[in-house]
Formats: sequence, C-alpha cells, structure tokens
Amino acid sequence: MQLGNLKPSVEKKDRKRVGRGIGSGLGKTSGRGHKGQKARSGGGVRRGFEGGQTPLYRRLPKRGFTNIHAKNYTEVTLTMLNKSKATDVTAESLVEEGIIGKINDGIVVLATGKLDKKLNVKAKRFTASAKEKIEALGGKAEVI
Repeated sequence: MQLGNLKPSVEKKDRKRVGRGIGSGLGKTSGRGHKGQKARSGGGVRRGFEGGQTPLYRRLPKRGFTNIHAKNYTEVTLTMLNKSKATDVTAESLVEEGIIGKINDGIVVLATGKLDKKLNVKAKRFTASAKEKIEALGGKAEVI
C-alpha cells in the first residue's frame, strides 16, 4: 500500500460549479431558468406557501372540531347487569332500577366483571367477550 494508491471508502462527488460559462452546462442562469421569483437572489417562497391559495394551516380549525356524527353510548358492565332484578334487560329497565343514569345513543355492554345469572340483554352494542359470557350462561345478547 502506498500513499498515492489510497482512495476514499465512498466515492466523493464534485460540487456543482455554477456560472462558469456556457460550456459547463450551468453557465449564464446557473440552473435557475429565466426570470421569476425563484430566479432572483434571495427569491423563493416560505414554508407552507401554496401559490396564493389559502394554505392548509389556515384552512383547518384552530382548536379542533366536534364530530357531529359521533355516537355517545352509555357503558354497562356485566357487574352492573348482575345487579338487575329483571331477566329481560333493556336500557329502559336499567334506568328504572337506578343502575344507570341516562341513555344517550343507547348502551354498550362491556365484559368487565362477572355474570352469575341467565339474562336476555337488548343493547345497541356488545363487546365480543361480553356476548360470549352472556351466551355461555344460556342467555341472549340481542342487538337492537
């Protein structure tokens, strides 16, 4: 190995020499094209500029938004269903018994806790495990 035979591990690329005559291919306008904002010194547009159209960051609301289509279900656990005296459980029967306060867009039955008795439950939604636990005891999980 000799000093004259050493080479860099990664090939080095020569920098672009602009404005050095037409023969270089980057003379005269130096690769900037003819006229316009981007051809001028210090020219160019700021980040987020969309050519005069109102940019995305100004089209979006400042403090989030409210999804008017969102469903607000009242959550009911298996432990809460256990407290029910009725065998046919609906959202209305749970309100009458005082187990839940108010119904918004219906009830969703969650598998939290344990169920000890056979119940026929009518609700808008069930989690998969809650449905399994209700049906394992011989009850019915009916989606309204």
